[in-house]
Amino acid sequence: MDPIQRVATREVYRNNWMTVREDAIRRADGSEGIYGVVDKPTYALIIPLDGERVLLVDQFRYPVGERRWEFPQGTAPGLAEVPPTEVARRELREETGLRAETVTELGRLEVAPGMSSQRGHVYLATDLTEGAPEREIEEQDMTTAWFARADVEKMIATGGITDAQTVAAYTLLLLHERR
Repeated sequence: MDPIQRVATREVYRNNWMTVREDAIRRADGSEGIYGVVDKPTYALIIPLDGERVLLVDQFRYPVGERRWEFPQGTAPGLAEVPPTEVARRELREETGLRAETVTELGRLEVAPGMSSQRGHVYLATDLTEGAPEREIEEQDMTTAWFARADVEKMIATGGITDAQTVAAYTLLLLHERR
């Protein structure tokens, strides 16, 4: 039995990318409380690797009011649940124009399990072919650049890359390479 049980739920907000719900809960000791939960579909993050360099995307992140370097990542449109490998290939093509001959799953991540149900899959993309990006309107300011891995590590260490999923995904890449 779970230590926290949902006794009621209500949706308080919805858009094309997420829903927010408020759950009335009961704890194991019988006390009651509430949880606010952000529900988002499963996302995929993909690391484009070409030798000793990786491709990052740069975009303005409205909630923090700044641009961020990140690995390509996203969800299926319309809150759809789509196989993560399919989402990864689509995000890579849309955001960067790249197509990968080989896609390898490196691991899974949870964005913010204290407030969100969203989970992600991290993939390594190799044997890449270039093409034109097919960006969504929300991505119109996005740019891409190749970085030497040493530069990515320096950017992580100095705060040039702060996106938690990107930092965690890079760690999964390092662990994958140690196997």
